[in-house]
Amino acid sequence: MSHSVAAAPDQSFLDKNYFLVRRLHSLTGIVPIGVFLIAHLVTNSSAAWGAFALREQLPGVNATADKGLAYFWKEVMWINTQIPHLLLIEITLWASIAFHSVFGVYFALSGKSNTNRYSYQSNWRYSLQRISGYIGILFIFYHVATLRWGWTFLVPGGTKWSAEFAGSTLAAAIQGSENGYTFGGVLVTLLYFLGVTMLVYHFANGLWTAAITWGITISAAAQRRWGYVCAGLGVALMVMGWVSILVFAVVNPGLTRELEEGLKKGHSSLMDPSGNERLARAGRRDDQVVIGGVNLNSNRTSKE
Repeated sequence: MSHSVAAAPDQSFLDKNYFLVRRLHSLTGIVPIGVFLIAHLVTNSSAAWGAFALREQLPGVNATADKGLAYFWKEVMWINTQIPHLLLIEITLWASIAFHSVFGVYFALSGKSNTNRYSYQSNWRYSLQRISGYIGILFIFYHVATLRWGWTFLVPGGTKWSAEFAGSTLAAAIQGSENGYTFGGVLVTLLYFLGVTMLVYHFANGLWTAAITWGITISAAAQRRWGYVCAGLGVALMVMGWVSILVFAVVNPGLTRELEEGLKKGHSSLMDPSGNERLARAGRRDDQVVIGGVNLNSNRTSKE
């Protein structure tokens, strides 16, 4: 008695290697992308807490806000001048982001998810993970295009970011000008809040699902415990991200640039002839805030 066996349909490369690609996708979201996100937010938030980590007394830098900005400046300069093979690191990071983004979109559109396989993953979390991924990709592109590639036509006021003047140029880019807030600056600030929030959520939740993908957390109890860890990490990163944005949203770009110029010179140029601090206001806004041509500080008295 003969038996006819139906030929198996041809499988695509992704179907044949789904297990491997899925795990590589998960891995790249943690290393190097997630690791870089943590390092990036720690560095940027140092503008707020750096005063407590500064190990040296810099001439003329006595105000706490100025010390934080000085620490941030030193960290950025170290990254851009001292880290070996920085270009190779950036290429590796961009290749990982491209791989993670392309296959993330593919998995989302193909509907291949863990929702049906793991009942403990809720639908809202799955949906928000995909939405945050889409928004995150767009925000990363804008962030890098404007601050790294120098696409100043996308920046209100046309500020070009510079590592030597990292704090002042970042503040001007976020605020929309070097002389106070503009309407475009408000939009950029809101974009940064949205983008950072989506990226942090995407990473924290992705870290939780990665443990499921790799078979580390199988039971509901294990997933719940790991969820607490991921939520705690997410809250910490969210605070660092929001604080980073707030710092550069309120500092005075002009005074911060003076601080950076003094740091570059490496001497007491931060002091005026009378010996008084002339940069103590770099960490707070005493200049005019202009939104849509309206001066919001016209009746405010400057306090020294």
